[in-house]
Amino acid sequence: GEDGQPFLDICQEYGVHSQYIRKIEGRTGHTIIQIDKNAQNCILLFGGANQMLTENYVDEVLKDFEAGDLLLLQNEVNMLPYIVDQAYAKGMQIALNPSPFNEKLKEVDMKKISIFLLNEVEGGQITGGLTNPDEVLAKMQEMFPHAKIVLTLGKDGAMYAEGNQKFYQPIFPVKAIDTTAAGDTFTGYFLAGLCEGLPIPRILEISAKASSIAVSRQGAVPSIPSRDEVLAALI
Repeated sequence: GEDGQPFLDICQEYGVHSQYIRKIEGRTGHTIIQIDKNAQNCILLFGGANQMLTENYVDEVLKDFEAGDLLLLQNEVNMLPYIVDQAYAKGMQIALNPSPFNEKLKEVDMKKISIFLLNEVEGGQITGGLTNPDEVLAKMQEMFPHAKIVLTLGKDGAMYAEGNQKFYQPIFPVKAIDTTAAGDTFTGYFLAGLCEGLPIPRILEISAKASSIAVSRQGAVPSIPSRDEVLAALI
């Protein structure tokens, strides 16, 4: 959006590749984040420019990617079914965080998703109301047998399933100040670990440690720790 320069500035500050970002008329998508006394958050979402993607723009970006490349998506943008179909046709790995969970997700061919990264609420929504994490994970595997499933459980850690592999990662206990960006931090570190080819248990450990650092700080982007900080904290 026209008010999006601060985001571009942050991309530059953190070394985020911004070649594909386009400015359009209107306001950038943004959120109002409410934090309660237990550090839990409630997020109000305004779609803005996030809801203005076009087929031409999607095609322009995806033309530079190929089979095996990783695409991370969530449900704050429009064109999700089209993006998934086009990326799948190219043989890309598609990771989906189904957030915010709403009716629009029914239009997406979930069988084309390679990696699901979801919290316990979203897991229950996808599986028809299940609440037990083991049952959610089992149902997800039944529904999407070829996908990697990462289920985050807040203070109860995280679970992973793929085929007959299953792993559990407890949290690193800290005093939570603000849980905003905890899931995003976990997602980023998890996918980075996959790209590096690290073993899943090690990826989960690094991701959990990064999230524990993030929740001990205020804010979203500023709370996310650097890789060096996370690895040093694990020694």
